[in-house]
Amino acid sequence: MSSAVHHFNGTDTEFNWEGAVPKQIPADDTAKYATGKVVIGGQDGAENFVFRYFCVQPGGNSTMPDQHVHDHGIYFLHGKGEVTLNGVVYPVQARDMVYIAPNDVHGIINTGDEPLGFICVIPAKERLQEYLKLTGKSA
Repeated sequence: MSSAVHHFNGTDTEFNWEGAVPKQIPADDTAKYATGKVVIGGQDGAENFVFRYFCVQPGGNSTMPDQHVHDHGIYFLHGKGEVTLNGVVYPVQARDMVYIAPNDVHGIINTGDEPLGFICVIPAKERLQEYLKLTGKSA
């Protein structure tokens, strides 16, 4: 597969990119008032990482508590909130970046009166499975 460009086609309050794929959040998930989409991922042939955009409405939160064997990189685009990492709460706002190490218990809460939007970068599932197989770890 070849490279791809996803032009922004959203607004100041509704972020979106051409070709972004909605990310389904299961009904039994603890996320509240949250939506997501995959901006760069398998649909582009990206083999090593996935760029996802999440938007948490006022009073909402990401999956909590959440924990994975992979690490995350998060860049906050708009809004303000709190990130909890292993029980420690950190305030965050637009332009802040957060690194979540493997197996750290984490969650994000919107504490503002506007949507909280962020990009989350994770390893592609195929690469993660290869890593787990090589290291003898499990998901």
